[in-house]
Amino acid sequence: MGFLSVLTMAQRLVSERLAPGATVVDATAGGGVDTLFLARAVGPGGRVYAFDVQEAALARTKKRLLEAAPSAAPGVGGAARALGEVVLLHAGHEEMAARVPLEAHGRVGAIMFNLGYLPGGPETAEGAGPIITKPDTTLAALDAALRLLAPGGIATIAVYPGHEGGQDEAAAVDDWIAALPEDAVQALLYRFPKRTGSPYLYALEKK
Repeated sequence: MGFLSVLTMAQRLVSERLAPGATVVDATAGGGVDTLFLARAVGPGGRVYAFDVQEAALARTKKRLLEAAPSAAPGVGGAARALGEVVLLHAGHEEMAARVPLEAHGRVGAIMFNLGYLPGGPETAEGAGPIITKPDTTLAALDAALRLLAPGGIATIAVYPGHEGGQDEAAAVDDWIAALPEDAVQALLYRFPKRTGSPYLYALEKK
């Protein structure tokens, strides 16, 4: 049968802790898999803020939401929609503290990070490969996430060390988590140690 994948484990940990009607954040919308999961998890009374620096990622996310529940698309009303409200934000995740309304600070139920890059996404302007998440903006986003989370709220961080630049980001995230005070955050690491360079997952629960 095998163990759960990193992404499936992230969703399971969130679903076990997330209450319907919650406010949540997808820090890296990508293709919209986690955005849709979160919209289903919070239900019609909840709200999802989904961030991405790439318009292509937000377009994919909107398409996925429309296919899942046409009446739940961003900007479309309707009391009968099956999903929570989704707010798509063309911005880096390091801006989440500024973009998420102040009244939600300290009340966010879950924040999901899926680091790395958008498969099939556009390359950088220099043609040097895909647009990837970077250590400086990722760490700023993680700092913001801890401020936004409610007590008992969860942040999941899927880390991808296998691509160019991924090892540097992974090391930065590892060091950041190692420095977190135990009395403020409980941390879990889920990984497959025999698969060198494979993705792994951190889950943080705010105390």
